[in-house]
Amino acid sequence: MSPERRLRILLWLVATGFFMQTLDSTIVNTALPAMAASLGEKPLRMQSVVIAYALTMAMLIPASGWIADRYGLRRAFFSAIVVFMFGSILCAASHSLLQLTAARVIQGGGGAMLLPVGRLAVLRAYPREKLLQAMSFVAIPSMVGPLVGPTLGGWLVEVASWHWIFLINIPIGLAGCAATWFYMPDDRVPDVAPFDVAGYGLLASGMVAFSFGIDGMSELSLQHATVLILLVYGLVSLTAYWLRAAQQPHPLFPPKIFETNTFSIGLLGNLFARLGSGSMPFLIPLVLQVSLGYTPFHAGMMMLPTSLAAILSKRLVTPLITRVGYRRMLVVNTTLVGAMMASFALISPAQPPWLTLIQLAFFGIVNSLQFTAMNTVTLKDLDGGAASSGNSLLSMVQMLSMSLGVAAAGGLLATFVDFYGHGSDRELPAFHATFITVGLMTAASAWIFWQLSPDVTADEKEAEAPEIG
Repeated sequence: MSPERRLRILLWLVATGFFMQTLDSTIVNTALPAMAASLGEKPLRMQSVVIAYALTMAMLIPASGWIADRYGLRRAFFSAIVVFMFGSILCAASHSLLQLTAARVIQGGGGAMLLPVGRLAVLRAYPREKLLQAMSFVAIPSMVGPLVGPTLGGWLVEVASWHWIFLINIPIGLAGCAATWFYMPDDRVPDVAPFDVAGYGLLASGMVAFSFGIDGMSELSLQHATVLILLVYGLVSLTAYWLRAAQQPHPLFPPKIFETNTFSIGLLGNLFARLGSGSMPFLIPLVLQVSLGYTPFHAGMMMLPTSLAAILSKRLVTPLITRVGYRRMLVVNTTLVGAMMASFALISPAQPPWLTLIQLAFFGIVNSLQFTAMNTVTLKDLDGGAASSGNSLLSMVQMLSMSLGVAAAGGLLATFVDFYGHGSDRELPAFHATFITVGLMTAASAWIFWQLSPDVTADEKEAEAPEIG
């Protein structure tokens, strides 16, 4: 087989891995009420299914690059698919929320390796002059997955059962395993630096403790003292990691990358602005089904305008940034994203569906602009090894913010439900209050982007940069 054909097959393989991961990040959302009914749980207490997956990915992304260097790309990617399939089977076989959450942890462990190892394989296989085209190709599934996921999940729930949203991964995974074995290069790094086990332990335990602390008062029903201890422990662990990293020769993430102003501001902005954005794919299908009586398939179809508008608006980003600069663009757009989140407090049985579709489409536009601008400004001034570390840290923060966002939304929703009372007629005001709160939280994060220099603008290279994640 010619080298060109092998490279094309490698691209399709990596793209398929990206599709599996991004699909599974969204396909669950429309199925949560059906899962809750099957498992004997309340729909408003199902956020752990989403949190477990995203949090596990955030935890394992820092180790993915080292694993690929140490054991080779082929073994790492093959193992990721196998673990992902095994977790999918366990998800489908679950008979309780605890079992399903544990299975999602295993599935997230495989998903955490698919994206960074696949991206690394493309980076190493393609020459620099062809890299942009290759990365643009494998970026397509990251947009198609969220487009297909909610609708496919709702359709499978209605025509079969929620178990099939996990079982469809098996034939795709088996084909991926075969392709990986024959076409994935087995590149290894001869002299891999020792893995910072202690630093990783501090970072991972800090993220888990902080996420459990936020989710503790809603779904986990933890006491206030326990929640406080978890939050304090999480902050102490994360602080201890960064203090320790400054003294280590090979830390997971070198602290010196924070000397780049755009990276520091962009990373913090990603963390806080994505809290609200990460909660919306969880909240919107839930309110449509629980309070407005939509079927799972109908709720999934309602999410299509958000994804379609997001894809179509990608070309607007660079002209806007070139015209007004990153600071003004992100400050204004972050405020608009928060306002659109708060606007979903207007949803009611009396609101015409076409108006809801317009809301969802406009939210998709501003949210897409936000993600692209935040990602680009975060990485634009990094180069060499700093770019690799910065990209991994950004990927980790993206998944962590998704986990924290769903946990925060679940906690807010539970608090407002207790305030307004249970019942379908009283749960809708609780959703309204939650939308307003997450909208205000997101709009407040615009202050972070105000710290950018007004002189930071886009250049031609960024205009062509692919959007992944």
